Amino acid sequence: MNTLAHESTDPQSQHGQPDTEGEQLPGPGHQESVTARMGEQPDHGESSYRGTGRLQDRVAVVTGGDSGIGRAVALAFAREGADVVLAYLEEEDEDGRRTAELVEESGRRAVRVPGDLTSERACRALVDRAVEEFGRIDVLVNNAAYQMVQPGGIADITTEQFDRVLKTNLYAMFWLCKMALPHLPRGGVIINTSSVQASAPTPELLDYATTKAGIVNFTRALAAMTAPDGIRVNAVAPGPIWTPLIPATMPEDMVESFGTQTPLGRAGQPAEVAPAYVFLASGEASYITGEVIAVTGGQPVHA
Repeated sequence: MNTLAHESTDPQSQHGQPDTEGEQLPGPGHQESVTARMGEQPDHGESSYRGTGRLQDRVAVVTGGDSGIGRAVALAFAREGADVVLAYLEEEDEDGRRTAELVEESGRRAVRVPGDLTSERACRALVDRAVEEFGRIDVLVNNAAYQMVQPGGIADITTEQFDRVLKTNLYAMFWLCKMALPHLPRGGVIINTSSVQASAPTPELLDYATTKAGIVNFTRALAAMTAPDGIRVNAVAPGPIWTPLIPATMPEDMVESFGTQTPLGRAGQPAEVAPAYVFLASGEASYITGEVIAVTGGQPVHA
């Protein structure tokens, strides 16, 4: 083995395993910044992402844009030259404002559209606002998601939780794709967020894993449907990524070992996922549609 490998590109040491001991946060939808309350701050690429103009003057809508992967994607898109419309829960406005600041510090416009995307009306308002501000949508990123670990499995999953998971993860994606498509020009792109859970489900995340598998099939079917119109549809399947959703929805023992099961032996950072979205949104991926890109630390995602 070559022991002279540059440390900054070593996938095991480049970021390292987050210090997650004792990390516990209230669930999603709280007024104060959840990201700021994390003892181990996620890396969204604030000091590392360098753009090369791959999305110059494009208009992107990013759901779940307040924190985690959504924030990292919004930041990367802005540094690649895109204006960004950010959707997130109203209760997460402090985090949403911080993401908007990062976009604007990159020299691009940020439009914040708080709202609960489990409502069809809120999805319509998001699309309408994007079109009102920019006249079109070039890239739609369906990233908003909800999960809640239930150690007791299906017996502990209430109808209320099941409804919230499906409406956040599947219904909102369906509504937004349907509403946004008339405003996507040829060359437009839709990127959905699936998960390693789509093919390797954790029993405690049964409802969440079910939606992530559905997203894969939805992506492939929609890709075939929109290909004649010159619109590409793909998905990114993250593995264990260190975001506020983890300490807010998992018991402490699962948080402390989060990501250690991967071949790389650690959780990933949002900054390590965002480049996959940039690639799929860019012209470099012009011959890729109906595909799922795994960013999982080596955990396999099956077709």
